[in-house]
Amino acid sequence: MDIFEKCAEYTLANEYREMGIYPYFHALQSRQDTEVIMEGKRRIMLGSNNYLGLTINDDIIQAGLDALKQYGTGCSGSRFLNGTLQLHLELEAELAKFLRKEAVITFSTGFQSNLGIISAIVGRHDYVICDKENHASIYDGCRLSYGKMLRYDHNDMADLEKQLQKVPDTCGCLIVTDGVFSMGGDIAKLPDIVDLARKYGARVMVDDAHGLGVIGEGGRGTASYYGLEDEVDIYMGTFSKSLASLGGYMASKAVVVDYTRHNSRPFMFSASMPPATAAVALAALKHLEAHPELPKNLIKISNYFRNCLTERGIKIRQSETPIVPIYTYDPIPTLTISKELYEQGVYVNSTLPPATAPGECLLRTSLMASHTEALCDEAADIIQKVLKEHEII
Repeated sequence: MDIFEKCAEYTLANEYREMGIYPYFHALQSRQDTEVIMEGKRRIMLGSNNYLGLTINDDIIQAGLDALKQYGTGCSGSRFLNGTLQLHLELEAELAKFLRKEAVITFSTGFQSNLGIISAIVGRHDYVICDKENHASIYDGCRLSYGKMLRYDHNDMADLEKQLQKVPDTCGCLIVTDGVFSMGGDIAKLPDIVDLARKYGARVMVDDAHGLGVIGEGGRGTASYYGLEDEVDIYMGTFSKSLASLGGYMASKAVVVDYTRHNSRPFMFSASMPPATAAVALAALKHLEAHPELPKNLIKISNYFRNCLTERGIKIRQSETPIVPIYTYDPIPTLTISKELYEQGVYVNSTLPPATAPGECLLRTSLMASHTEALCDEAADIIQKVLKEHEII
């Protein structure tokens, strides 16, 4: 059998292309901002994770340019060998201070962070328990580990306890959950998770990719939001969202971070973050520290947009984050509506299985602190018009 046979048999993308509703790989021709030029036309950007709007901040851009001049374009090696810059150490120290953890290790991407953390911590005789709506990188981290993975129904604490009861007393156990869930925008029930972890002797890891810079004191994330910073054992997060760069991190006790530094294959055998990328993340973090009002502004404009949609009869899932999903349920209507919104000047993300459960397709909209009320009104009017035409409202 030819290993490429599966490639020829995969036809779904071409079917969507032939229908004219293929939604992916639209090309940006401008900066990542609240309004962009995409394929020659102005679009209101409601599909970015640039939560604090820092990708266009002049001081942060300058930090990247300065690092490029000082260090060159890349490190040409892993952190483990020749690829550690003083800049990486400064970023890790500043982030540890901000998150109030003993130590931080940084990875080249957010996806790689979950691969590297989970595969290092979860060993052959350990268990890892995941919320079913966790990010794909968490699942792949579990697969890369030698441990046994169990799953619990989304935010269902009774089901989590059932899974914990399956773990033998002789085995280690790590509970992993998104802090802010990337599709629905809802927040993990962290107090209950922590209580169950204590009861059953498990450790807790929170993926705060969509929590850092968004919720908690000064944007410190989900544990801070609940006042549980001392109760969460591992924070994972990314630089590609609120911090306007690329990369990810693990924050934990120094002994746990040092173990990961010497046992995580995705960390040890990957090239380190390029200098400009690390400098931008550090500058964005310092900007967030100096402007703790930014997460508050983000939530304020997000709530305004939710009210805009609700007033226009559009059903949404209520939450306290900048992620506002509009459920369209089935793939073809989802892609069709997304295309029409795009043509009328609003970019949203079409979200289909496996990113959602079957029958729960949605249009994922997300806000930036820099969105204005006028842009929210304009976008909501267009969304209302298109959804009415498709009898969604």
